[in-house]
Amino acid sequence: MPDVFTTRVLHVATGTRERVVDLTADCEAFLREAATGRDGLLNIFTPHATAGIAVIETGSGSDDDLLATLHTLLPADDRWQHRHGSPGHGRDHVLPALVPPHATLPVIDGHLALGTWQSVCLVDTNVSNVNRQVRVSFLG
Repeated sequence: MPDVFTTRVLHVATGTRERVVDLTADCEAFLREAATGRDGLLNIFTPHATAGIAVIETGSGSDDDLLATLHTLLPADDRWQHRHGSPGHGRDHVLPALVPPHATLPVIDGHLALGTWQSVCLVDTNVSNVNRQVRVSFLG
């Protein structure tokens, strides 16, 4: 019988610019091994104080719209009390309050049960931290 709980850490290089990184294919690859056709839940978690997980449409400009919206809501200027790092870095520490560091998604027959245009994404506005970890865990 397959394991009821399986977990793995993905290593994601986000580079030195703000990014929305589509993790959907990585999640599906993990589920092919971990879920083996079963129903359950996939939890995605990033253990960073300056990144989040979003379920959004990508490739049609929505990922750029998300970053633009975050710039409007969380400007990279000197208003932030958290002041170490690059200018405006304090905003990066507020990001997880708006884009949480986790998501839990349904898995049906071993596949993510996402809507037609939904993707699982890592949202990273911290240009100083170029390497991220994302833990994917299947419970089923």
